[in-house]
Amino acid sequence: MDYRKKVGIMGGTFNPIHLGHMLVAETAYETFGLDEILFVPSGIPYMKENVLDAKTRITMTGLAIEDNSHFALSTIEVDRDGNSYSYETIRDLKAANPNVEYYFIVGADSLFKMDKWMCPEKIFHEVVVLVARRPGHSEEDLNTKIEELKEKYNADIRMLPINCVDISSTNIRDKVRNHQSIRYMVHDQVIEYINKNRIYWTDDEK
Repeated sequence: MDYRKKVGIMGGTFNPIHLGHMLVAETAYETFGLDEILFVPSGIPYMKENVLDAKTRITMTGLAIEDNSHFALSTIEVDRDGNSYSYETIRDLKAANPNVEYYFIVGADSLFKMDKWMCPEKIFHEVVVLVARRPGHSEEDLNTKIEELKEKYNADIRMLPINCVDISSTNIRDKVRNHQSIRYMVHDQVIEYINKNRIYWTDDEK
């Protein structure tokens, strides 16, 4: 039987990428025996506003993951015109790599919104969904949502054995604006890049 490469898709605005993202990705890699984790910064996220330009977010993501040999960067969403939709990303990745088995990594907060995404049935049909716990959702509510999605879409949803990682990009941006430390929240190279380029600083400080 031919071996099928197993690749995790770690999408997000990454505004900025932080150690919580990377810990979840590493846990997925190890737990499910994946060959690679593909970090996919979003192009134009249709559900978020005031997102930093794609070039800067791509650069920060690249800096964060470059010292991990099984992490890779994909610009597939940034290179596509218009809004970023996960079902299109999955479709295009599978078309380009038909022998790859994809695992779509999300936080619990995203899982609760997925049936409101564009074409959720196409996502659940094409990938295994791996879920990381996030603050704000009880174990009972999360399990209920998983069962609901399994029944509705015949989805393959699996939990990641990781506790809530209470780091948020919003909090990091606020700390930078308030000149507070983001050490141990963000990769050192990303911190250096943020400080050097005065990213997230207020306009009158740039």
